[in-house]
Amino acid sequence: MITINENYLKLQASYLFSDIAKRVASFQEKNPDREVIKLGIGDVTRALPKACIDAFHKAVDEMAVDASFRGYGPEQGYAFLREAIAKNDFHARGANISADEIFVSDGAKCDTGNIQELFSQDITIAIPDPVYPVYLDTNVMAGRTLNFEDGRFKGIVYLDSTKENNFVPALPKEPVDLIYLCFPNNPTGSTITKEELKTWVDYARANKALILFDAAYEAFIQDESLPKTIYEIEGAKEVAIEFRSFSKSGGFTGTRCAFTVVPKECVAYDTTGKVHSVHALWNRRHCTKFNGVSYPVQKAAEALYSEEGKVQAKELVDYYLKNAELICTTMEELGFTYDGGKNSPYVWIWGNMDSWEFFDMLLNKAGVVCTPGAGFGKCGNGYIRISAFNSYENVVKAMQRIREAFGK
Repeated sequence: MITINENYLKLQASYLFSDIAKRVASFQEKNPDREVIKLGIGDVTRALPKACIDAFHKAVDEMAVDASFRGYGPEQGYAFLREAIAKNDFHARGANISADEIFVSDGAKCDTGNIQELFSQDITIAIPDPVYPVYLDTNVMAGRTLNFEDGRFKGIVYLDSTKENNFVPALPKEPVDLIYLCFPNNPTGSTITKEELKTWVDYARANKALILFDAAYEAFIQDESLPKTIYEIEGAKEVAIEFRSFSKSGGFTGTRCAFTVVPKECVAYDTTGKVHSVHALWNRRHCTKFNGVSYPVQKAAEALYSEEGKVQAKELVDYYLKNAELICTTMEELGFTYDGGKNSPYVWIWGNMDSWEFFDMLLNKAGVVCTPGAGFGKCGNGYIRISAFNSYENVVKAMQRIREAFGK
């Protein structure tokens, strides 16, 4: 008899964004003539930069000629892209990351979900609350949690991220082995200072722990005093893996290209205390389960590092930050308390009501889709997340509708 992985049964009934999609579909079925503006899911809406399109076309043309055709590429990514990443994203920030410590993939979501395979079942995991659901759900699937009670899974150390701590959680009070951090944060839009990030690196070094640092939104950081990579912090190469994505910075959500940095100094231990290279383990996993990102996509990603590509990518980021600024201004005018929106494409808004109630009110009264904070964790209840990823025209229209919904 074939049996299932029963850990899947511990998961909530469905994925957060599936729940949202169902509610929106139901609303549109009942209101077929009502236009819905979606400011919920973090999907970009603008076209790829011209530099990327030009590189894409050229690479596709190469694939049409026997002499320049490419089949299987390196699982870790082509050297031209890895070297461009190392030079522009790390060396330029004073971080000594080499090209062979970079693994190109089809998405940061995949990598943050898959990385947990490297570690034993009995490790203690610390996860912020609220948090991007993938971190938690993949560990539930792997069997590292107990039952779901009172809004949380037993067996996980939750790091409360609240208004009181500016959504930067305090160090855990008990020893933990694996720590998930995301800055600029999804969903709260909060950022972390170098001093605050150093306390986490120091903690990991002192406790032989490992940090999984999701920096998918680093391109939105405008404040140069803030770290764009954890490797700006001394000692981080020993205890941190960093995840990056071209999805938001270059518009690659439908093209799929990202990368993960696993420094060679980064180590973990077996049950006898023997040291093992996490870089070697991830390389083995990557080569075993992944065949690499296509050549044309990697050439398009490389183009983001050209002079014209940098300008065009910045224009994309600035466009979405302009949207975020308008959302923030509207929330201020309506008297809402909010966070994010300055160095992040997300605005985290306190509604002083149940998150799903707030979601339904905006959908039904304004035809605007947001994301209920409760879907990101217990500490998210009472909040909603509004995404800046849409056209400026739609954001203007959505904000006007929200004003009208509140009689302003």
